[in-house]
Amino acid sequence: MGQKINPIGFRLGTTQGHHSLWFAQPKNYSEGLQEDQKIRNYIKNYVQKNMKTSSGVEGIARIEIQKRIDLIQIIIYMGFPKILIESRPRGIEELQMNLQKEFNSVNRKLNIAITRIEKPYGNPNILAEFIAGQLKNRVSFRKAMKKAIELTEQADTKGIQVQIAGRIDGKEIARVEWIKEGRVPLQTIRAKIDYCSYTVRTIYGVLGIKIWIFIEGE
Repeated sequence: MGQKINPIGFRLGTTQGHHSLWFAQPKNYSEGLQEDQKIRNYIKNYVQKNMKTSSGVEGIARIEIQKRIDLIQIIIYMGFPKILIESRPRGIEELQMNLQKEFNSVNRKLNIAITRIEKPYGNPNILAEFIAGQLKNRVSFRKAMKKAIELTEQADTKGIQVQIAGRIDGKEIARVEWIKEGRVPLQTIRAKIDYCSYTVRTIYGVLGIKIWIFIEGE
């Protein structure tokens, strides 16, 4: 059997970097980790509530958190920041104030920056959100997968693999379906591969989406 490993964790320090940058004493480490998770969930929920998109794509690629003694710097990488800014012009300031209250970081300043991604559909998180939106609207899973691959081809990627698992199309027996285009060298550490796993709740049950995108490298 092939030993499965998270492609990002496997490549940390070579082609991939950490999404959280801070240092903590061993006894405080778990608190810092939970705080990071809460911050990420809070931001995602806020964007979901306040963004009016037709496709249902929030467009958050990743959230990077850097902590210092007196400052928490949060960088949100988004595919479509324009939509958020248009729907809520003072949204970022509001989010910053709410987060400050929520995590009562009195002695630490909280700073939020939004960075736009050049090619949104070259990012697995944004693609997974797109597929999830299609599946919720009862589009055939094969059609949704093929459309996602077409979108990535426009973003100049070298290869993509998409996998959907669960009660696909409401069938009684759960199964796994996948589609691959181009090269996805998961064994090669020098190959930069972006990965994401995403859960989508449909009326039949929960489906899991996994996406591997080969960006650059060998």
